[in-house]
Amino acid sequence: MTVNAKVSGTNDDRYVVELRAGHHALVADEPEALGGTDSGPAPFALVVSGLAACTAITLRMYAERKGWPLETTRVALTMTTDDDIGQQIERVLTLEGDLDDEQRTRLLAIAEKTPVTRLLKRAVALKTRLTV
Repeated sequence: MTVNAKVSGTNDDRYVVELRAGHHALVADEPEALGGTDSGPAPFALVVSGLAACTAITLRMYAERKGWPLETTRVALTMTTDDDIGQQIERVLTLEGDLDDEQRTRLLAIAEKTPVTRLLKRAVALKTRLTV
């Protein structure tokens, strides 16, 4: 078994959650409109942030392996909830560099195959247990 991520969270102040991801400290909260203090991103924003990071990193790695002149990758994501279609994430990529149309099309296809993209597009087993 490979461990891809290990994160812990502690909540003792309303909705503020102190997160530890390896040696990195993060904070999550809800916006004031939902009763939080807006001291950090909301949980869905953190999930979508992981998708943005994975997309940008994967495209950079792929372009480097191919020797393509990808200078900057911008990933803009919007997560919406709609009664008719449920939850949906829209991802818009801006690829800067002297890339031709074929390279851009290939990078778009690679974005659909990133590890976090694949995780979000399929069901994932989630087990919860209680400790004492």
